[in-house]
Amino acid sequence: MNNNQLMWFRRDLRATDNAALYHALSAAKAASSTVHCVFVFDESILKHLPRRDRRVTFIWDSLLDLKAALQALGGQLHVLYGKPVTLIPQLAQQLSVSQVHTNHDDEPDALTRDCAVAQALQDQVMQLATYKDHVIFERNEIMSQVGNRYSVFTPYKNAWLKALTPFYIKPYPVASYSVALDATAQPKPWPSLNSMGFDDSYRMLTPAGEQGAQRLLADFMSRMAQYHATRDFPAVKGPSYLSVHLRFGTVSIRQLVNAALTQASSEGGKIWLNELIWRDFYHQIMHHHPQAMTGAFKSEYAAIAWEQGDTADKRFNAWCEGRTGYPLVDAAQRQLNQTGYMHNRLRMVSACFLIKDLGIDWRRGEAYFATHLNDFDLAANNGGWQWASSSGCDAQPYFRIFNPITQSEKFDEKGKFIRRYVPELADLNDKDIHAPWLAAGLSLKAAGVELGKHYPLPLVNHADARNTTLLRYAVVKNSKDLV
Repeated sequence: MNNNQLMWFRRDLRATDNAALYHALSAAKAASSTVHCVFVFDESILKHLPRRDRRVTFIWDSLLDLKAALQALGGQLHVLYGKPVTLIPQLAQQLSVSQVHTNHDDEPDALTRDCAVAQALQDQVMQLATYKDHVIFERNEIMSQVGNRYSVFTPYKNAWLKALTPFYIKPYPVASYSVALDATAQPKPWPSLNSMGFDDSYRMLTPAGEQGAQRLLADFMSRMAQYHATRDFPAVKGPSYLSVHLRFGTVSIRQLVNAALTQASSEGGKIWLNELIWRDFYHQIMHHHPQAMTGAFKSEYAAIAWEQGDTADKRFNAWCEGRTGYPLVDAAQRQLNQTGYMHNRLRMVSACFLIKDLGIDWRRGEAYFATHLNDFDLAANNGGWQWASSSGCDAQPYFRIFNPITQSEKFDEKGKFIRRYVPELADLNDKDIHAPWLAAGLSLKAAGVELGKHYPLPLVNHADARNTTLLRYAVVKNSKDLV
């Protein structure tokens, strides 16, 4: 009789405080059976990625960490490459499994995949059981008093905080049930990164795995109280740098919320908790409005006419490569291209520049970030870009247009960040480095900068671009949704 359980890891690469792993172990204990563990490198996802993708090597390194953690608990880890709809039922049958356990993934493509896997398992008289793990509250858990879904953050946050009790942030006691892990399994050799078509030397600066996440969290705990004062300055060590760990589940959201609550009396702790709630908010938006993952949340914004043609394409490419002529924007893009990371303040600055200075469709920028960000998360990336374009839920007003010069002067006053990523401007003084085209000729000459040769002239004049954007958005400015 098939009574064994199979734990299918996806975006939850940790052996502690893992909902699906806990439920698999509990079910095995009740049935006096064992739990097997598997991760599948999904070829349908990987085939669209660049061959030098830090995220794939991060997953690989995190799987090594997960394997060691499971072995310490008495288990093993199968790692496969192919299509989950074929491989999961096949492995489940080989291991005499009655139930496959996994955590929710509410991205539209993931839901389609899980439906297909569930049907394939059902055809073999097996079940797919899924659990909430990636967020604190999901789907329909936070609704208004009259049962409506939230599309504005502040009332959602208030309802979220009101609903939060110790139950929702209690860790799952995986270790207490780990005796059910199968210690006799002998997994086949893992597929190598090279065999899957990836460069195994292309890695993140961020340490991988659950151990890496815990090191970063321990470091951030000593800085969290000051987070509010440091988070907006890219040259300062302000962020937690845990976003990629949240994306791949090498750290538990429950642990992070607990950590924030320990410093809830500090302004930094409050702000960081607020950002974790934003993450939940965007995921419930994705659940209720999957159409917003490919188009404007506010449907009337589809009427906006974005720049098209060769000039738009050249400007988009210049933005991608950090050649806009606006130093802070260029430094942000070069940081992304060189490291796979972009500071959160700069994500807003760069996105707003592409949309409201260059007049380019936000979806082009969203797609570029999706390809290059180590911590790419569909719900958060989409939410951020729609916020910048004013087309999303609770977005900035269409007439709020970041000035890239003043943003630079405010958040990188001494030009330290710019000098790191735009070294051709390093010898400019602290005033001129923010807008070199406004600098005196002698200042440029002294710094060895010839505009148009060493560094590009601005693609657009910000004041003129702002006026153009206001005209562009005139088709929606009277919408009731903007009130």
